[in-house]
Amino acid sequence: MTVFSTPKRIAAITALLLTTASLGACSLAPDYTRPGSPVPNAWPTGPAYEAAGAQGTTESSPPQGLDSWKAVFRGPRLQALIQKSLDNNRDLRVALLNIEVARATYRVQDAATLPQLNVSGSTTRARTPISALGAQGASAGAAGSGTKGVTYNSSQVQVGVTSYELDLFGRVHSLSQQALEQYLATTEATAGTRLSLIAEVANAYLTLVSDRQLLALTQDTLKAQQATYDRNKRMFDRGSSSALDLAQSQTAVDTARANLEQYTRQVAQDRNALELLVGTPLSDAEIEGASLDDQDVLGDLPAGLPADLMLRRPDIRQAEHTLKAANANIGAARAAFFPQITLTGSYGTASAGLTDLFAPGSSAWSFGPSVSLPIFDNGKNQANLDIAKADRDIDVANYEKAVQTAFREVSDALAARGTLDRQLAAQTSLVKSSQLTYDLSTKRYDRGIDSFLSVLDAQRSLYSAQQTRIAVQLSLLENRVSLFKVLGGSETVPAETSAN
Repeated sequence: MTVFSTPKRIAAITALLLTTASLGACSLAPDYTRPGSPVPNAWPTGPAYEAAGAQGTTESSPPQGLDSWKAVFRGPRLQALIQKSLDNNRDLRVALLNIEVARATYRVQDAATLPQLNVSGSTTRARTPISALGAQGASAGAAGSGTKGVTYNSSQVQVGVTSYELDLFGRVHSLSQQALEQYLATTEATAGTRLSLIAEVANAYLTLVSDRQLLALTQDTLKAQQATYDRNKRMFDRGSSSALDLAQSQTAVDTARANLEQYTRQVAQDRNALELLVGTPLSDAEIEGASLDDQDVLGDLPAGLPADLMLRRPDIRQAEHTLKAANANIGAARAAFFPQITLTGSYGTASAGLTDLFAPGSSAWSFGPSVSLPIFDNGKNQANLDIAKADRDIDVANYEKAVQTAFREVSDALAARGTLDRQLAAQTSLVKSSQLTYDLSTKRYDRGIDSFLSVLDAQRSLYSAQQTRIAVQLSLLENRVSLFKVLGGSETVPAETSAN
């Protein structure tokens, strides 16, 4: 509907509507207070946390900002893979679109806090039979031109407000606040998705490097064991070696061959998993690379205090926004017990013809406030309030669980960091001693001092120790990735901070 009136009348109507919309509304939502921390104020202590830097400190925080991951994952190949996943991963793309949906939903709800002006115009030409007008209409028709009906015109234009609720008890404002908190929770969920994606890509790449290293180790081991088998076969053929030695040598070869196929399969599957995370096929040049020893992943990530997690971790911030939304919903449920006042009005012009639409005296207006007061609803409003309170209590528990989960995850990561360095050092020493044992056993066997069984045992021990060292080294790097993730990574979402 369009206003066709004098500027003064338009200004008067606008001022009236804005004054009405700005009437102070009392909020019936409970005052929000962040729940108390359900975890200790310090990280656990003990032998598992005694490595250098393993205990939580307050000296510094993880790298800050949207690209903080680049300060942690410093290898150029891994950085390129992570950036590619941020550009192409479909889960992250859906999460970003969910932000747009949540923002639009909030804007729809927030629009209800202000009156909506509608402009309309219409013109009608109609004919009514004299018989439908009754006796008085028939007399009028008889006195006329002798037609059997009456034809008339009607035109009007007006501007109006339709069903605007005066938010005297804060119901509309509470619903708008709930929608805003839900939007903010969605942005934090997206930040959590982004953080998880970065960690998953890093772990997937490190796993691929680890399995390729195990594959190479197995290939070298198979060559060595095949050479041993060939030598034993020649010795057996000359009668200088027993059938038992030959059979034991064959067992070692077959074991290595089985492991070779296993690691070949795992490398192919690791590549498939990495390409799914990155969201696009990868060339050999993008994923080729050195061993785990050459991976540049920052190891020093101070943990800070447990309370800091509430400011860093997106999942905890998401849980708190969800709690705030439930708290606002209680205000809307309480407001349902009070009168609901709705305004409907319009102002414009009306006439029997288009030519007289703006003639003096053609103005038309209507104003129709309505009041709805709940008296007896069979307990519906009370039930809705009970639901809102229960939802709030559920979200309190979910928030506390998120804090407890974060505390446990960081504690586990700190315990791993405190032990994996020492474990890797011990395993490296074991590889060296196993290599020495194997070399000595081979020499003693060649001189006829020991049986081939001692060589075989030493060979198996060396292979097992080398495999375990690679596994521990992978766990150490994955622990650094885990620390980045569980400490929150200080990730932010690449979206507007305002929903408007």
